[in-house]
Amino acid sequence: MAASPSTARAINDRLALRLLQQEGPLTAGQLKQLTGLSRPTVADLVERLTEAGLVTVVGESRAQRRGPNARLYGIVARLAHLAALDVRTEGVSVLVSDLLGGVLAEASVPIGGETGTGPAVEQSVALVERAVKEAGAASLHTVGIGAPGLIDPVTGELRDSQGLPEWHRRLVAALQERLPAHVIVENETNLAALVEQREGVARDRDTFVLLWLGHGAGAAVVLDGALRRGASGGTGEIGFLPVPGTSGLPSATDCEGGFHSLASSAAVTELAARCGLSAEAEGDEPTAAAVVRLAVARVTGDDGTGAGKGPGRDDAERFLDTLAERLAVGAASVAAILDPGCVVLGGEIGQAGGEVLAGRVGRRLARMTPLATEVRATALGGGAVLRGALLIARDGAQDELFAPR
Repeated sequence: MAASPSTARAINDRLALRLLQQEGPLTAGQLKQLTGLSRPTVADLVERLTEAGLVTVVGESRAQRRGPNARLYGIVARLAHLAALDVRTEGVSVLVSDLLGGVLAEASVPIGGETGTGPAVEQSVALVERAVKEAGAASLHTVGIGAPGLIDPVTGELRDSQGLPEWHRRLVAALQERLPAHVIVENETNLAALVEQREGVARDRDTFVLLWLGHGAGAAVVLDGALRRGASGGTGEIGFLPVPGTSGLPSATDCEGGFHSLASSAAVTELAARCGLSAEAEGDEPTAAAVVRLAVARVTGDDGTGAGKGPGRDDAERFLDTLAERLAVGAASVAAILDPGCVVLGGEIGQAGGEVLAGRVGRRLARMTPLATEVRATALGGGAVLRGALLIARDGAQDELFAPR
């Protein structure tokens, strides 16, 4: 059955808006070419979207002569303001953007382990409010939050996870109460995987696993283009994976003894110390990332001494080899169950290790499994969580604002 005129108009409008999201400003002629619609139909939808305040003329195409045909139409960025939060055990980072993701303000605040729940929540909310004011936004439409721990797949709420501060859960509720905005919460590793899928090294993969290597160890699973969360939201809790090389087994309330004991920031720093390596961290990055970067520099000669000639090169080689063996154990376990074809080493440690560490993990993984599994290094680091939080905020806001009327 043919669609009604109103339904057809809504479909065409959504198609045009999606193209403007993906491609940026376009002329009416470019919209005609990309949509396959007739010139009058495109003219009508541009007029409708302009009258609705969703699109506007943002410039002229240099490829066209001056005049109506040269007008570039773009989504109205100021139509809504968004906020993205990266909530860590040691602090909060926030950015405020327009509807197109243009960053208007950024801020962060450290929150020590001795800070009480109430003060921690108040500091975090105040940080968001200051960023909104700095951005010149009257209000927020949608807030995206990335946090460690499990997200209930039914309610979308951050669950009470062992070992995580109580203020994490309280913060979500406080933001919902204090801000007239829609609040979306997602696991930090899942957000990083979303960014890798759309903008990072997994753009060409429908199926892959992100191995998150930051302060803790986690994983995110993307199968056939879709992020998989599991029955309880726990897909990817690889820190609890029982592995050889630890002193015991993990429990339902403690991941010590699991893969966490081999790949967390603390475990990597301890391994480096045993290999005679130490480094000063930059900013709020994990110390483990700094020492991995140092080791890579020593084995490649990027520390200024020349490859194979620098002091401590043998220690750096031994450290990277042992770390690669540890990571390959976790990657092999994932490969045996999911056969993802690609594992991305993410987080600050994955970024610091780069292709040097990824190559070593890949070679060891190839000896441990018959399943062909490429290992890639992220270029995004810890900033992927904040970027992912912004993406889900944009998606949520645009889905509502661009809904058929």
